[in-house]
Amino acid sequence: MLNESIKMALQGMVSNKLRTFLTLLGIIIGVGAVIAMVSLGFGLKENVKSNISKLGSNLLIITSGGRTSTGARLAAGEGVKLTYDDMQAIGKQVDGIANITASVNRSYQMVAGNQNWTSRVEGTTPSNFTISSLEVDDGRILNDRDLISRGRVAVIGKTVADSLFPEGNPVGKIMRINKAPFQVVGVLKSKGQGSMGMDQDDVVYVPLTTAQNRMMGITNVQRITVQAENENIINDVQADVEQVLRTRHKIKEGANDDFTVGNMAQIMETMMETANNITILLGCIAAISLLVGGIGIMNIMLVSVTERTREIGIRKALGATYNNILLQFLVESMVIGIIGGTLGVMLGIGASCIISSMAGWNTVISVWAIVIAVIFSVGIGLFFGIYPARKAALLDPIDALRYE
Repeated sequence: MLNESIKMALQGMVSNKLRTFLTLLGIIIGVGAVIAMVSLGFGLKENVKSNISKLGSNLLIITSGGRTSTGARLAAGEGVKLTYDDMQAIGKQVDGIANITASVNRSYQMVAGNQNWTSRVEGTTPSNFTISSLEVDDGRILNDRDLISRGRVAVIGKTVADSLFPEGNPVGKIMRINKAPFQVVGVLKSKGQGSMGMDQDDVVYVPLTTAQNRMMGITNVQRITVQAENENIINDVQADVEQVLRTRHKIKEGANDDFTVGNMAQIMETMMETANNITILLGCIAAISLLVGGIGIMNIMLVSVTERTREIGIRKALGATYNNILLQFLVESMVIGIIGGTLGVMLGIGASCIISSMAGWNTVISVWAIVIAVIFSVGIGLFFGIYPARKAALLDPIDALRYE
């Protein structure tokens, strides 16, 4: 009986090609949209994870600015300033630190020959290159000698190198930052765009002491970055760092911190949770089209019951039972769901690949998303086919035979 029902369902679909296509279209678009949207969500999640992992999940980012006595939060960089001495104290007094660096940054106009460019100039220490996984394509990185001598040397990103020195290798050449001459000692390997769309190659690194004393005229640092030996001890390191800074800044027991410590492991956890929520939201929005497709199945099955009323009467007169008629129409609706779901999977995978190649967005095609979408499409066919199938099975054979 099941094989016969499947054969009849396929014959009915073939005999009404346009109607079948329009019915399938709702399921195809619904399943395809679910897979494409979920793939985008998983791609976003992997992108966030990758970018934060590049920074390191074992990092602490310390900035000045905490809460005032009234509870209001100060903006980053406000309030009591962090200093280079704070960085050194943390490095000496806290166990479990692999590397530590401090930095300041500001945008400046740069000139080389007849070329000019505006970029972010970051004053930092040599250990920043290890923490940030920065490698030179040509030349060298900054060293302790540059830091001690407040040398006018710079390591530039690929974007800056291409903009200021289009004619060739900039290593050893002079560029002016805010009218002051700096010698280019290294060019970094390209890192491309960051997670927020920022060009990571559009940057110039100079010694921290040079930026503080010769460029900005400040004694504080804007940020201290601590790299723990591993992410398992990151919370212990954070607690020790906070204690050292509270002691140095003479913060009384119970008073609010005048600094903020950002834990990259916690940031990653928060960002991943946000990405998961976005993925669920995208999937739910796309699932609405599946619901619309299910309503389309119900509509067509009701039309089919009406058209085949006389046929149902004949089948019942020949001995077909309630369950026989019910199974026939349920199988027809499920066949529509299965075929539509299969074609929808192909559409979803194709759409994900096209979006990835044309828009440059990361997409990750999940096997589970495909399985769930197909099961859901079959379930939609079954659910929305129950009412029409039951209506057909309950028809009185005498009334059905009289139907014109």
